[in-house]
Amino acid sequence: MKQFISALVIACAPVSVLACPAAPDIAKELATLIAEANAAPNERAGRAASDKMWQMWLRAPDAAAQEVLDRGMRQRGDFDFAGAYESFDALVVYCPNYAEGYNQRAFTNFLREDFAAALSDLDRALSLSPDHVGAQSGRALTLMNLGRRDEARAQLEAALKNNPWLSERHLLADGAPLGTLGEEL
Repeated sequence: MKQFISALVIACAPVSVLACPAAPDIAKELATLIAEANAAPNERAGRAASDKMWQMWLRAPDAAAQEVLDRGMRQRGDFDFAGAYESFDALVVYCPNYAEGYNQRAFTNFLREDFAAALSDLDRALSLSPDHVGAQSGRALTLMNLGRRDEARAQLEAALKNNPWLSERHLLADGAPLGTLGEEL
C-alpha cells in the first residue's frame, strides 16, 4: 500500500513538491558490461552480459520511481499501453535525468506505432546515457520504421559496437531490412 501511495503521489504532485534523487552514475559499470559483451566467446555469454545491462538500467533512482517504473512495465506487459504511457510519463516528469524512463516511454510509443514520439524519447535517453545499448537498438528500429534506413543502419552498427550479441544484429544480414542492397542492373 505504501508503494502505491508513493506512486500515486508521484503521478499527481507538482514537480516542485517532489525531487527525484540524481540517477546513479552507471558509466563505469556500463563500460565493464560493454567490455564483457564484446569479449563474450559465444551468444550465451553475450546474452548474460546483456541481461546484466538491463538489470542495471532498470534500477530506478529511488523506491517511488522504481514502483512507477515497475507498474508501467506490468501495464505494458498486459497490453495496457495507455496506462503504461501514463506511468512512464509520470516517471520522466519526476525523474527527468533518468534515461530509462525515456527509454521505456519510447518503447511504449513504439508499440503504439507513434514512431516520432518514440524517436524523441530515445534521443533524450541517449543524451543522458550515450552508450545505452537498449536505447541505441530501439532508435535503430524506430528509424527503420520511419523509413530512414541509412540512419537506422548507422545507429544499429553503433549499438553493435557496444554489444555484438543484440538480436537486432540479424537486421544487417544481406537481404534483411538493414542489410546491404543488391546492385541495380
